[in-house]
Amino acid sequence: MEKSTSELLESLKSSRNYDEFLSKEVNELNFASLSEYLNILIESKGIKKADIILKSNLDKNYAYQIFNGTKNNPSRDKIIMLAFGIGLNLEETSVLLKNAKHPDLYVRDPRDSIIIFCISNSKSLIETNVLLDEHSLPILE
Repeated sequence: MEKSTSELLESLKSSRNYDEFLSKEVNELNFASLSEYLNILIESKGIKKADIILKSNLDKNYAYQIFNGTKNNPSRDKIIMLAFGIGLNLEETSVLLKNAKHPDLYVRDPRDSIIIFCISNSKSLIETNVLLDEHSLPILE
C-alpha cells in the first residue's frame, strides 16, 4: 500500500485493461463510501455476498445494509468480521478498516494481536473467537 500517484499511473498504463488494474490496485484507490469499496473488493475477488455473510457470522439484513450503504457506520468489530468473511489478509483488512474510518489493528493491544495472528495465519472467525475467549477477551460479535 501507499504507492505514489506516479507509480499508480504507470500501473494503469501498463495494464491490459481496467479490470486488471482495478483488481491489482484496489487497495490503493480512494472510494467515496465504504459500500462502494466493499462492492468493488468483493467483485474483484469473485466472492458471493451470501458466502461472505455465512463466513462472517453477520445477520443477513445487517450485512446487506452495509453492502448497499444504508448502514453508514458499522462498528469496528463488524468490519473485522467482514474481513474474515471475505478472507482478507492483514494489509487488506487494514485498508478495509481505513475505508470504514476505524483505527487499524494494533499489535500492542492483546485483543488486536490475537486478531492479527489469526488473520495472518488464515484462521476462521470461529477459530479467532475461540482464541479470544481462551484469553478472556471479548469475542467478535
